[in-house]
Amino acid sequence: MKIICIGRNYVNHIEELKNERPDEPVIFLKPDTAIVPKKFPFFIPAFSNEIHHEVEILVKINKVGKYIDTKFAHKYYDEIGLGIDFTARDVQNTLKEKGLPWEKAKAFDGSAVIGDFLPKNDFSSVENINFELTNNGKTVQTGNTSHMLWKIDEIISYVSQYFTLKKGDIIFTGTPEGVAKVAPNDVLEGFIDDKKLLRIHIK
Repeated sequence: MKIICIGRNYVNHIEELKNERPDEPVIFLKPDTAIVPKKFPFFIPAFSNEIHHEVEILVKINKVGKYIDTKFAHKYYDEIGLGIDFTARDVQNTLKEKGLPWEKAKAFDGSAVIGDFLPKNDFSSVENINFELTNNGKTVQTGNTSHMLWKIDEIISYVSQYFTLKKGDIIFTGTPEGVAKVAPNDVLEGFIDDKKLLRIHIK
């Protein structure tokens, strides 16, 4: 399986990082070694002094697809989840200044937390999903999929023009504003509506 991530998909997050608003979705990948095993903590890597949490709605692909039309994209997933894209912001900023790829900042081992998934049918609309991240019990990020620049079905269609989607692939759909540095002993918990779908301890 592969992890496909969408960057700069919420206007307020673009503004908080002083990035340019893109004309098309920004795509990057994470390897399977980026996934934090279930019930394991996240260990802050030695190469960064500024790891940021980025909570995101996830989509799990359920069948092979290529060149998917947006109107058919809904047939390629039946689960919605929640995850965290951990980002080495200091490393990313250095790479961006040099015009280099982001992989060292975004795709390092342990950079992807994948929480539980819910049936898509649980939602009246995937374009109106509330989600939240807390740090030590305090809300730090809130979002709603209605604020996405590119909606889930549009993302699936766009990504499939470049990469064949396979069963089990996971798409991280972008993060809202509120990203911030994590510290040892932080406990992050993620929710869709009132359902807790992830919990991770920072070491």
